Amino acid sequence: MLNWISLTEIDELIRIKEKSFQKPQVLFKHSTRCGTSSLVLNRLERAKEIPEADFYFVDLIRYRNVSNKIADLFNVYHESPQVLLIKNGKCYYEESHLGIDMHELNDQIALLN
Repeated sequence: MLNWISLTEIDELIRIKEKSFQKPQVLFKHSTRCGTSSLVLNRLERAKEIPEADFYFVDLIRYRNVSNKIADLFNVYHESPQVLLIKNGKCYYEESHLGIDMHELNDQIALLN
């Protein structure tokens, strides 16, 4: 089962970046108004194999400023839904919409270890 960590403050992004030097950090940007985003969230939460990483959940409707800062800080184009894999302070993998898949996240994390 995924243990989401709610990401609500821009300042938390600095800690996430720092933590990524010890352990992969996964950011999931979710739109509560989007059916595709809800579908992807459900698929992630039903996954049987969850990689060793911290999983952060960003409600981009309520925390648009955090979502925008993620795009700036990690040099990615904003999408929704979107998942980013952060390791050693950088975004090594980014995917959006129906391309988001826990098996692929597992594979990407394995490549980083």
